[in-house]
Amino acid sequence: MTSITHQEKLKLKITPETLRVQFPILNERVNGKQLIYYDNAATTQKPISVIDAISEYYKSYNANIHRGIHTLAEKATRAFEETRSTCRKFINAGEKEEIIFTSGATDGINLVSQAYGRKFLRKGDEILITAMEHHSNIVPWQMVCEQTGARLIITPVNDQGDIEIDNYNKLLSIRTKIVSITHISNALGTINPVKEMIAAAHSYGAVVLVDGAQAAAHTPIDVRALDSDFYVFSSHKVFGPTGIGILYGKRGLLESMDPYKGGGEMIREVRFEKTTYNDIPFKFEAGTPNIADVIGFGRALRFFENLPREELKAYESRLLHTATNKFKEIKGVRIIGQAREKAGIISIVADRVHHFDLGAMLDARGIAVRTGHHCAQPLMEKFGIEGTTRLSFSIYNTESELENFLEAFTDLLTILRKNGSR
Repeated sequence: MTSITHQEKLKLKITPETLRVQFPILNERVNGKQLIYYDNAATTQKPISVIDAISEYYKSYNANIHRGIHTLAEKATRAFEETRSTCRKFINAGEKEEIIFTSGATDGINLVSQAYGRKFLRKGDEILITAMEHHSNIVPWQMVCEQTGARLIITPVNDQGDIEIDNYNKLLSIRTKIVSITHISNALGTINPVKEMIAAAHSYGAVVLVDGAQAAAHTPIDVRALDSDFYVFSSHKVFGPTGIGILYGKRGLLESMDPYKGGGEMIREVRFEKTTYNDIPFKFEAGTPNIADVIGFGRALRFFENLPREELKAYESRLLHTATNKFKEIKGVRIIGQAREKAGIISIVADRVHHFDLGAMLDARGIAVRTGHHCAQPLMEKFGIEGTTRLSFSIYNTESELENFLEAFTDLLTILRKNGSR
């Protein structure tokens, strides 16, 4: 009989209910009510181990990194670089030097658009994105198109919220130099077939960036299995602190790119006549980094990796399935985006009820949801709406919370329709 390790025993005991005790904010009362937090696609909450890791750095070994030889500097440097190794493992990158610390997914996309796109794109080249992209995966490419004369091409989304691969493939050509696609839509929850999309783009010689901001907390990431050229995600959407994230890039591509920012650390030697640049990853990490939050980021990933992720993923899917079926039963409520494969994100609109009014009244009952266009205005226009009410689930959301939410939701629909919402 196979013995069970201590860590495996711990995993067997983990449920959403037992996880909640590790997240202090979930004990808070909002407007006199027990908090129900359904805004995880915007940012996840932080376990006490992450909060303690950041506090411990400032209390015990606050120092700048890489350049100091004293004890505090060496301890801080080790902790900082340990996170780089943790990130490498988390996405199965080939080497830790392929992990660039950024301020988040948005910064990573901007880095690639400027350090790669501005250098290699020419007039008439094409950048292909999808119609479901977050603004952070639209605007940087618009900017580099203005700078280089390249063209931005958009792959449409069907009424279910899916990318139709045949249409995507038709838009690829020898003019396609960069493809930048979201792994999971922040507004719809659609899980895109990124491996298939990457392979198709590579057949035309294009490089591919995947925006994994929503994927990191919902699905395993293996950049080598995907064969992604670039991959970005943010710490704060996977139980870590804000203001930090990573860009993964294949070594050859990163080495071919010029630095995005200038300053300390990214140099090898500075002379007034000429500066030579450092090796990767440091070439792209100018200045004193966000040391404390990088350390907290590493702790968050290790916390997450020690959980039974497949079981929790299946649990999130059950929450999504339950919510979807319940919304379908409510008259005058429409789900925006019912893709074949979805993560734990659901967007709805309700007849005769403005999403802002609904969000405000849910907040009065201690329920946090996201309302608006979710930084995806072109996608909202495709569906002919101004915005939605979005619920996004995480590993610490419980079935009883969903029951309480649905009770409050149906009650508020009646009140708002009776009184006249905007």
